[in-house]
Amino acid sequence: MSVRDLADYPWDAVAPCAATARRHIDGIVDLSIGSPVDPTPEVVAQALRESTDAHAYPQTVGTPLLREAIVAWYARRRGVEGLGPDNVLPTIGSKELVALLPLLLGLGPGDIVVHPRAAYPTYEVGARLVGADAIAADDPEQFPDGTRLIWVNSPGNPDGRVLDVAALRAVVARGRELGAVVVSDECYAELGWDGPWAREPVPSVLDPRVCDGDLEGLLSVYSLSKQSNLAGYRAAFLAGDPAIVARLLTARKHLGLMLPLPVQHAMVAALGDDDHVTRQKELYRRRRDVLLPALRGAGFRVDHSEAGLYLWATTGRDAWETMGWLAERGILAGPGHFYGDHFPQHVRFSLTAPFERIEAAAARLAAS
Repeated sequence: MSVRDLADYPWDAVAPCAATARRHIDGIVDLSIGSPVDPTPEVVAQALRESTDAHAYPQTVGTPLLREAIVAWYARRRGVEGLGPDNVLPTIGSKELVALLPLLLGLGPGDIVVHPRAAYPTYEVGARLVGADAIAADDPEQFPDGTRLIWVNSPGNPDGRVLDVAALRAVVARGRELGAVVVSDECYAELGWDGPWAREPVPSVLDPRVCDGDLEGLLSVYSLSKQSNLAGYRAAFLAGDPAIVARLLTARKHLGLMLPLPVQHAMVAALGDDDHVTRQKELYRRRRDVLLPALRGAGFRVDHSEAGLYLWATTGRDAWETMGWLAERGILAGPGHFYGDHFPQHVRFSLTAPFERIEAAAARLAAS
């Protein structure tokens, strides 16, 4: 297939609900797209201001300081020791990597890409762009022969589901049986809320408890968009198998996929400062502590959502019916139809709204 064969961008279908919600007397509460609303941390903004003289081309591989910062971050925040500069690579946000990875790995017709059943749609888009088949499956025993790329998303978007060490080990074992590359999208890993994830870090696919220290065939993907409010900076990176990283680096050099140098400096600052991450998490926690009970009080069942930036909820009705009900109350969410065929009765609520808007949503739900 080609780019011309892609369906319309799904969020365009939400426009009628958005128009209804905007007519609410107190304005819209937009909980649809997870775009940060809080300021960029000052430590990051200062690093950007100090690096604006970027007259030369940046290196695709990233500066030595950035690669060292990524390595140190994995050791400090994810429990992944022993990485070196050859294990890591910056990317221009994580979405372009997700979309381009099947191409950069040389996949094509006849190959299979597996992704979660409740899934960010770009996993499927990347497969379709190269003519590969995309299959939704959560049980490793259901990953079919011919699979060359397995996407894991933990914590998940949209459902906030976390795969523990045992679950990740099962995925890695099956991936190695199939000879597939296993890529774990871990962009929400700093946002654990319930159960063990309120006390301990969400595990990475590179965690030695998961892979026994063997990184062959494994990649971890991370973004600073959520933990550091850097969505507009397009600041992300990957880590893992050095042989795969080298292949991706060569391809990205040919394609000119270079992260702007000021952004690289900003990333070094963000990765080296844990305090702003703690503060940002507390902002999301306050919003979640208001919205979650309000949804339950209004008759929603919230599934998973033990980590991440969203609440994944259902009233047992079709998502578009729920979207209309919410829009009449000035609230905009994301329909489960956007995240695969398996959850047509769910909607996704984002925690990326100012606190007073979250409170407004809670009040409207309570009045229903």
